[in-house]
Amino acid sequence: MDRPDLIAKAGDKINRIERAQIRAIRRTLEPGAIDQTMRFCQRNIGARWIQLCTQNLTEFHHADRLPVLDPSKSFVCVSNHRSFFDLYVITSYMVARGMPHRIVFPVRANFFYDNPLGFAVNGLMSFFAMYPPIYRERKRVPLNIASLDEMVFMLKRGGAFVGIHPEGTRKTDDDPYTFLPAQSGIGRIIHRAGVQVIPVFINGLINDLKQQVKSNFDGTGRRINVVFGEPLDFGELIKQKPSPRAYKAIAERSMEVIGALGQEEKAIRASQ
Repeated sequence: MDRPDLIAKAGDKINRIERAQIRAIRRTLEPGAIDQTMRFCQRNIGARWIQLCTQNLTEFHHADRLPVLDPSKSFVCVSNHRSFFDLYVITSYMVARGMPHRIVFPVRANFFYDNPLGFAVNGLMSFFAMYPPIYRERKRVPLNIASLDEMVFMLKRGGAFVGIHPEGTRKTDDDPYTFLPAQSGIGRIIHRAGVQVIPVFINGLINDLKQQVKSNFDGTGRRINVVFGEPLDFGELIKQKPSPRAYKAIAERSMEVIGALGQEEKAIRASQ
């Protein structure tokens, strides 16, 4: 599979700043010294500060269900989406277990790709894990196909750990055990990449970073539970011909399993 050219496909639909940032982050994902440096920083700086700032509140359940994270293979992690930091906490634990993969999470393009400050936050906070950009403006939504195919390329190449929320955006009401509709984009990635998919349910994080960190150290924070599932088995769905219908069914299956893990977490929380 040839690597999709996001910049060429975007044409005049992205501005000079977006084009420069995509080009720079894309360069860090090429095999070589820069990529190895980003992996080192994600493991030894990024993951460690996340662990430090959440370790007093977080419990991880059923890690025995996780597959062996072969460094030559790629993996997709799917989880519910309640806070900005869900995937960071999940992957910090995977790193602590020895995961050496390059970590990437698709992220909304506005701010993170159209603002120099977004580029700085991406680099300093995640070592450019927030990639590729996902567009929400109607006129630029077609560009998301190139971003999805970029993730497929990275997964097929090996050595990537891609974290995705099938809901597409955060669910902001008070019920963590119901979900927004699954988006078919994750189904396209799973169907085309053919890699193992790890389902996770997470509950307890808040969106106020300062308060989240403070509550970890003063003992006032809410318990954060992370429940891992067995690698997903999509059965006949994965064998279907590529189509929006097949992609949607795969996405819905992902959310169905995440929902079952949510019920496990609900029982765990009741007993805590």
